[in-house]
Amino acid sequence: MKEQQILGEELLTILKKSIKYTSLDVNEQQQKLLINYILMVNRWNKAFNLTSIREPEKMVIKHIVDSIVVAPFLDKNQYIDVGTGPGLPGIPLAIMCPDKHFILLDSLGKRVRFMKQVAHELNIQNIEPVQSRVEDYVPTYKIDGVLSRAFASLKDMLHWCQHLVDSHGVYLALKGQLPLDELEELPIGFTLQETLKLDVPGLDGERHIVKIIKQPSD
Repeated sequence: MKEQQILGEELLTILKKSIKYTSLDVNEQQQKLLINYILMVNRWNKAFNLTSIREPEKMVIKHIVDSIVVAPFLDKNQYIDVGTGPGLPGIPLAIMCPDKHFILLDSLGKRVRFMKQVAHELNIQNIEPVQSRVEDYVPTYKIDGVLSRAFASLKDMLHWCQHLVDSHGVYLALKGQLPLDELEELPIGFTLQETLKLDVPGLDGERHIVKIIKQPSD
């Protein structure tokens, strides 16, 4: 238990240092939840192989900060995070945006069990872990936005997720370098709204949000 406490304090120091170089407003309670989430990922990772990143110090930047920098760009209420894995970026974003609701969709039961345990242990009430293939999932209520992080090419993401939102919704693909070749292959019926460059302190490489909307049907 003491080892966990020491590790938690070390990870919190890394998080605080990184946040200083952003315009994010992350209160003490949110910081604590974000670190406790990473501690849970690290603990479960040994048995369930939730993420290929093994060092919790690297998880802080590559999983937490890389996710929460998206928060200022979420201006709607109901989101679905497809291919979320252990809850990325959905759980960090849910912690940052307690007024928004996040469906966390993954096809592997062990990941969904983990996310349900996170919701229970950390009392995160605005997430809804769901086990399903994205093409089989039928929303029971209106979804405003689709989040995708390292899930698929833009073409494949839009093909598999086209039924999740209507022309009032938005697709937010979280990418590294701007995928110019993928943007040239957008399927008919979809329009690039904008691309946004993200700054992730401590992370090598580029990060972008690609915002795509569905054209209204006649």
